[in-house]
Order: sequence, then structure tokens, then C-alpha cells
Amino acid sequence: MLRFALRRIAVAIAVAFTVSLACFLLLHLSGDLATAIAGPEATAAQIDTVRRQYGLDRPLAVQFGDWLWHAVQLDFGRSYYFQDRVIDLIASRLPVTMILGGLALAFALVVAVPLGVVAAIRRDSWIDRLALLIAVLGQAMPSFWFGLTLIIVFSVQLRWLPASGADSWQGFILPVVALGYYATPAIMRLTRTGMLDVLGSDYIRTARAKGLRTGTIMFKHALRNAIIPVIALAAVQLGFMLGGSLVIEAVFSLHGLGYLAWEAIARNDYPVMQAIVLILAMIYILLTLGADLLNALIDPRIRVR
Repeated sequence: MLRFALRRIAVAIAVAFTVSLACFLLLHLSGDLATAIAGPEATAAQIDTVRRQYGLDRPLAVQFGDWLWHAVQLDFGRSYYFQDRVIDLIASRLPVTMILGGLALAFALVVAVPLGVVAAIRRDSWIDRLALLIAVLGQAMPSFWFGLTLIIVFSVQLRWLPASGADSWQGFILPVVALGYYATPAIMRLTRTGMLDVLGSDYIRTARAKGLRTGTIMFKHALRNAIIPVIALAAVQLGFMLGGSLVIEAVFSLHGLGYLAWEAIARNDYPVMQAIVLILAMIYILLTLGADLLNALIDPRIRVR
């Protein structure tokens, strides 16, 4: 297990370095940062002053090394627009995004896993067809359209829930449903497929021949093995939801990390954009690493690969 964990950690470190390099280069290759910071009406002298002020006149390798060294220390500089430390801005917005992503993933798992299990047990029944219909609709509907539909129905017409804001827990219900439904189809279909494969295995037939109860067979033996790929998928989906929360946070006016990214893009606030992309990428890598290690603990066969 230790050797497996060390291999996965080494891969995660290599991926993290590659992502940080790509994040740095993509921003610098997008155009002249000094011109963008100074503004379209700035003179050549003002642009040169900005270039020297922010160290953009140094070689690119030196800039990357300096930026990476400070990034490791969580020092991303100051925001061009907000005039505040970038890490402080992110620290104030990240809890909203983490709460939204965590609750959305919990909603997706609570809905998708039981639905996938029942769909596999009742294969080709109306429940199975209903589950597949939910999956198709979830994949076809854009999250922003679904979010706006929820606002129209539950906030405007029925007046049951607030349309925006995070002042109370009720304000999270609609965005959690809108974001969680995005991950539900993939988790449900993978659970259904895994259960169908496991239910056709020899050890399940042996368990039935021994006269074990159906509940014991389904949840103790079948679901335990079928859930392994779902754990990895859930980690990936959480990373996607954290990174893709920009649209949902904008629709529901939740001032989280996604909304901060939208503000930074609209105002050319490059240090904030760089930091958000890097931090979300690191969170995604850590989630994937955690899912790999958890799968290895559940299924020892994974450790020898």
C-alpha cells in the first residue's frame, strides 16, 4: 500500500507542476500583460513603467520561477482591481464554493446511487426506463437553463425559496439542485452498469445458492464492489463542479470562487485569474489522489497494478 501511495503522490506532484507551468504560460501567451494592465489608452512610456513595476521585463523563466516560489507559499500578489491580497480574496470566497460543491455532490450521490441500484435490480422495468430518462435529460440540459427554470418555478411563481444570495441555508437549495443534477446522470449510469456486472458474477450466484437474504447480497456483496468506480467518478465530478460553479454562482448571485473568477475575467485581473485556476487545479488533483488511495484501501487488487 505504501509503494502504491508513493507512486500516486509522485504522479500528482508531476501533474501539479505541469498544470502550474501551463497556467503561467497560457496567461502570458494570451497577449502583452503590461498593455492589458495599463489600459488601451496608455502611452508607450506608461506601458514600460507598468512592465518594470510588475517585473514583466524579466526573462520568462525567471518570472515563472519567482511566481511558482511565491505560489507555493500561497503568495499570489495583489489584485489589480480590488487592491487586496489575492489569497485573502480567495479565502473569503472559497467556503461558499466548497459548501455548494459538497452539497451538490451529496445531492447527486443520494439521488444517483439508489436509483442506479434499483435500475439494475429491476432491469428493463419502468424504473429502469425512468432512470435512463433522468440521465438523458440531465446530460441534455445546460446547467444555467435548469437553474433559471428552478428560479422561475420555485422563486417567482411559487415563492417558496429565495432566487439568490447565501444569507440563509434556503438560498443554497436551488443552486445545489441545479449543480448536483449535472453530476447525477454519470453517477447513476456507472452505478447501474457496475451493479449489472456484479450481479452476474459467480460469487453472487454462490451467495444466492447459500440462501443469503437479498438485502445482504445487494448491499454487503454487490454494492461494495460496484461502488469502487463510483468513488473515483465522484471525486472527478466534485472537481468539475468546483471548477464549473462559475455559471451557477452567477445565475444565483452566490459570491463564491466562481463569481470571483467571473469578476476577474471581466476586469482583466490577471493575478486573481491565475490563482483561481491554479488552486482549483490543485484541489482537483488532490481529490483524484484521494479517490485513488481510497479505492486501493477498499479493493487490494488495485495496489498491484
